[in-house]
Amino acid sequence: MDTTPFASLTGGPTTGRTGGRTTGRTAGPTTGRTGLTRRRLLGAAVAMGAVAPLGLADTAWSAPTPSGGGAPARLTLPVPTGPCPVGTVPLHLRDTSRPDPAAGPGRFRELMAAVWYPARSADAGAYPLAPWMSDGALRAFLADVGYPLDPSLAPLTSGHRGAPVHRTGHRLPVVVFSHGSGSHRADHTVICQELASHGYAVVTVDHTDDCFTEFPDGTVRTPSDSVPMYPRDYAADLRFLLDRVDDLAAGRNPDVDGRALPVGLLGGLDPDAVGAFGWSKGGTATALAMGADPRLRAGLALDGPMIANPAPGTDLDRPFMMMTAAWARATNPAAETFWSHLRGWRLDIQATGAVHASYGDNMTLIPQAGKLLGMTEQQIRSQVGTLDPDRGIRIQQAYPLAFFDLHLRHRGSGRRLLDGPTRSFPEVVFHP
Repeated sequence: MDTTPFASLTGGPTTGRTGGRTTGRTAGPTTGRTGLTRRRLLGAAVAMGAVAPLGLADTAWSAPTPSGGGAPARLTLPVPTGPCPVGTVPLHLRDTSRPDPAAGPGRFRELMAAVWYPARSADAGAYPLAPWMSDGALRAFLADVGYPLDPSLAPLTSGHRGAPVHRTGHRLPVVVFSHGSGSHRADHTVICQELASHGYAVVTVDHTDDCFTEFPDGTVRTPSDSVPMYPRDYAADLRFLLDRVDDLAAGRNPDVDGRALPVGLLGGLDPDAVGAFGWSKGGTATALAMGADPRLRAGLALDGPMIANPAPGTDLDRPFMMMTAAWARATNPAAETFWSHLRGWRLDIQATGAVHASYGDNMTLIPQAGKLLGMTEQQIRSQVGTLDPDRGIRIQQAYPLAFFDLHLRHRGSGRRLLDGPTRSFPEVVFHP
């Protein structure tokens, strides 16, 4: 049995999903449940970065106003460091090879995705910034966990919705992303928009029935007990996403509603330079997808348990990096076994003081929300670890970019950061 406090985030050792989830539904955001459990509080950390202190599950929480009065400030995400502004666009996708039993007879699996990309500097400012999470999905999540945070406090991203793509004569390398159990595709926006600002197209996906997602018609789907979602199902979503990358590269619009895409996106992606990364269960799915699909040239797992049935045991001769915390090889035999199957370039690093939730937007959102809610520093550290939040964000921005620069773009600048410990990031430990 998995006895770590993060079992709800990884799906556990054999099932690949959480226990006690809500039934997937299409009801509006007023449907919810009473009583906050430890698992549901941890779910709040995943999906919103706003958690009440553990052990106070029965406390009724309300966000206090600042000491000077007035309305609380909106949470913020750090801006990306690259030279390009960022654009983003949602995609509504349908996988006609997989029926959706939760949606009824004759219905197929539907997914919401998004593309993040470098935008044209001259035009980006004319396009509105995209919200971190859609309003319906966010409200459904908050209602599900019984958490009274005002949805208007959710952050905006740096992505200008629908802005034209910045084209340089070369097609954009692509990275696909897989979220953790019971979360959503926005939970690693910091990394996604960082990569996009440096010239990548990043394609994220909501794993329907193990996430909070909203479709264009307003339908909201939540995590489901009746439709199990295993790491292999996540991996199947990723491989379907690779097919849609092929569509975009070939100039075909994969959006099932036929909505117009940003200028320059069709035909702008490079199908021969594609990588993947994922967090928690999504990290395990990244490993499974790489073992099954040679289109993925490089993979990165952010604290992936590597626990699945079947386990990711295929020998890989393509580059793979692990950024670990709770699921480090020293204490997790599944990760060590996976490591032994990596026959090509490989790297295992760990940020000192990081915990499972340290890798992701939680690193910056939890401290902000914690201060808003009057949490102590100790309570905040119990959620995101002792790693300084600003340093944690810089690590997330720097190391994935260096990895994909090295292995998708073959740039030597990435190698310098990945060769070993550096004075720029003394917190990062390299595990042989």
